[in-house]
Order: sequence, then structure tokens, then C-alpha cells
Amino acid sequence: MLVYIIRRLVTVVVMLLVVTLATFGVFFMVPKLTGTDPALMYVGKNSDKASVEGTRKKLGLDEPVLVQYGEFVKGLATGRDYDDGVEVTHCPAPCFGYSFKTEQEVWPILKDRLPVTASLASGAAALWLVGGVGVGIVSALKRGTIWDRAAMVGALAGVSLPIYFTGLLSLSIFSYQLGWTSAEYVPFMDDPGGWFTNLMLPWITLAFLYAAMYARLTRATMLEVMGEDYIRTARAKGLKESTVVRKHALRSTMTPILTIFGLDLGALVGGAVLTEKTYNLRGLGYEAVNAIQNKDLPVILGVTLVAAFFVVIANLVVDLLYAVIDPRVRLS
Repeated sequence: MLVYIIRRLVTVVVMLLVVTLATFGVFFMVPKLTGTDPALMYVGKNSDKASVEGTRKKLGLDEPVLVQYGEFVKGLATGRDYDDGVEVTHCPAPCFGYSFKTEQEVWPILKDRLPVTASLASGAAALWLVGGVGVGIVSALKRGTIWDRAAMVGALAGVSLPIYFTGLLSLSIFSYQLGWTSAEYVPFMDDPGGWFTNLMLPWITLAFLYAAMYARLTRATMLEVMGEDYIRTARAKGLKESTVVRKHALRSTMTPILTIFGLDLGALVGGAVLTEKTYNLRGLGYEAVNAIQNKDLPVILGVTLVAAFFVVIANLVVDLLYAVIDPRVRLS
């Protein structure tokens, strides 16, 4: 087990390095190929040539690409010093650089936005996992009944309706007309009750989409598992139907559910763009959209790497949980 964990951690580090290399290349090499100067994007189009050259030197944009990448990775691990010839500015680790528009360090901006996205993702994930899997299991066990058909129609509606439609509709009814809740984010430590109440609409809106997909996947997987030989053997031994479903069918059904759950949750922590924009929640997704509009490359790069980090970590956790959920899986 320990050897497996160490091997997977090494794989995670290598994967993150590959992601940083690819992302860095996209954000800092492609603009040069298209004739766009990152230094000019930082100081503005109306700046003089001396300012542009000074910024290029300070940010290390005059160095070879591999040197720039090495300095970037070093900055993530140990921090980085920016020297413009007059003063030295230290950017503590993890250093993603400075925003082109606000000239602020990128990491404090991301750290300020992360609790909003983490709150949104965690609450919605709990709702869609419990609701979607539960509906899918009941639908599979009651195949062909009115419940099954109604559940699948609801799941189809959840998959088909976009978040910005259900989000704006829920805001119009429950927030603006009925006044039951507000769309303003409240930090958990400041007001736990307000944090929970104000996030209910975003949670339900986001969970509705994912729960529909999980319900359909759970139903299809459950129906397939219930037809396996070992399920018929368990029934032939005289086990109760609840025991057969809980100890045999459900554990096998959860393997693909766990796989996509890790990917979905990791991606959401990286930024639930549509939900955050719809409810004006200033999380990572909201920040990413603004950075794209402003062509703020360091912020976009930072959000991308944070999202990649959570996706990779989520996959690592999923791999470790496989052996716990499915006894057929062995860590080797």
C-alpha cells in the first residue's frame, strides 16, 4: 500500500509538471507567435519603449523559454525575486506572478476566491451525489414503473436545461419575488447560517445538472450489475434482497460513480464558471472569466494550474478508494 501511494505521488508530481509546461507554453509562447508582446500587455499600449524593456527584463521575458519556465516552476516551489535594476520585489511561494491589470500578486487573489468556489463545489457535490445515486438505484430496482419513468424524465430535463436558465429562474422566484434568500456570498466563519442559506440556490442549481447525469449513470450501471452471475449466486444462497443490493450490487456500481465524481469535483473546485457568473459569486470561475476578458495571462494561468491541481489530487484519492469500495480491485 505504501509503495503504491509513493508511486502515485511521484506520478502526480510528474503530471503537474507536464501540465505546468503545457500551460506555460500556451500562455507565454503562443502570444509571441501571434505577434503579441506579454510585456506590452503588462505595461499597456501607451507606454514608452523604456518601460516595456524594463518590464520585459523584470519579468524575465527576455530569457529563453526554458529558462522562463524553470524560473516559473522555481517560483511555485520557493518564491521568486523580480529585479528591474532599481529595486528587487520578492514574490513568496507559490508565486504565479503578478496580474497584468492590477499588478497584484496572483496567488493572494486566487486564495481569496478559493473559499467561494470550494463552498459551492462541496455543497453541490453532496447534494448531487446523494440525490443522483439514490434516485438511480431506486429507478433501477423499480425498472419500468411510473417512478422509473418519472425519474428519468426529470433526469433528462436536468441534463438538458442549462445552468444559466435554471439559475436565473430560481433567482427570479425565490430571491427577487419571494425574498427567501439572497445571492450574496457570506463567509462561513462570519455567519454559518447566512453562508448556508445564501448558497442553497446555487447548490441546488448546480446539483440539479449533475444529479441528473449521476442518476442516469447509476441506473444503467445498476441494471448491468444486477444481471451478473455473482448476483444470481447471492440470491440463490438465500440472501435477503437488501443484502444483495447493499453488499454486492451497490459496491460494484459505485466504482464508475466514484471515477467521475473525482473528476467532476476536482474540475468544480477549479471553478464553476456558469454558476458563479449567474449568481455573481466571486470565486475562481468568476475571476477566470474577468481575466479572460482583460487578457490577464498570469491570472488565467493561475486558475488553470489550480484547477489542474485539484483534478489530479481528486484522481489520486479516487485511485486509493477503489480498493475500499470494490473488493475486486487490488493495489499492486
